[in-house]
Amino acid sequence: MIETSTVTHLYAQAILQAAKRRGMKLPKELLSQVVPGQRVALSVQDRLWDEYCQMADGAMAGLDIGLALQVGHLDSAGMLLISCDTLRDGLEALVEYAPIIGDGGEFRLEQDGDDMRLRYRPAYQVRVPERVEAVMASLVRLTGWATGEAFQPSQLCMRHRPLAALSEYESRLGIPVLFEADYNGLSLTAAQGELPLIQANSGLREHLRQLADRTLASLGQQSLSGQVTRLVRDHPAWGKERVASELSVSGRHLNRLLEGEGLSFKFLRERELHRRALDLLRMGQSVAQVSEQLGFSEEAAFARAFRRWEGISPSKFRLESR
Repeated sequence: MIETSTVTHLYAQAILQAAKRRGMKLPKELLSQVVPGQRVALSVQDRLWDEYCQMADGAMAGLDIGLALQVGHLDSAGMLLISCDTLRDGLEALVEYAPIIGDGGEFRLEQDGDDMRLRYRPAYQVRVPERVEAVMASLVRLTGWATGEAFQPSQLCMRHRPLAALSEYESRLGIPVLFEADYNGLSLTAAQGELPLIQANSGLREHLRQLADRTLASLGQQSLSGQVTRLVRDHPAWGKERVASELSVSGRHLNRLLEGEGLSFKFLRERELHRRALDLLRMGQSVAQVSEQLGFSEEAAFARAFRRWEGISPSKFRLESR
């Protein structure tokens, strides 16, 4: 039987590189199953983690892998994340495109007033504490790097018991850590979510989104909200009924299904049109051109929508961006 749960070989490489730094010799039979350019079966990733943790000298082996993780280890999802405009945009991209990295867990971004939480739920059964610590440490490191070290999470939460002294965690991560919490994830404020990313690049981001959408489709892992977002991106003039028809459901049923993800068609469409408008204006297109591309009936309607999104006119935003 062919295993359908996989991870990108680039993430598996992060474990192999950590093992090499420590002078470990993992089984050759296991190493032969990590082939560049090919997805790695989740069962192989499980064995890699188990072998690595057995051979590692120290309780914080997983945390150390996370702190050494590079953007490239996250495949195209990592590059897409850092090319976004703000930290919140990047975290939303992570939630949507995490299956590209692997099938071992899922993210969810929640907001309650001024408080935001990026939750992570693992789906594996092997070396869970070490792997969760690797994920959490990589989030702390990469979000800090992507914001020019401006981002400092309010708190890092993990459901398991600490594997070492709490002081060791806080010394290495530089933030408060809460163990035996209700969830795994980062706590931050809405204001921190608006921090700009230093590698923001609208042209590259559009290319990476198209690549990521194709990758998700090939994996059969694109969520319903991801499918709706892709259709709106490709056909901005389409309304709810047209998008629902493309997905072989009614408009009412589409909204009911999206409610299960805590979303709505209106929210997804507005979010995508907003993102696309910002990108096109930054690329130098005129207000009239952007209005037409996004499917607005007239330029004035686009201007009203843009003012609602950004608080200024699209022409002023275009001028300031240039």
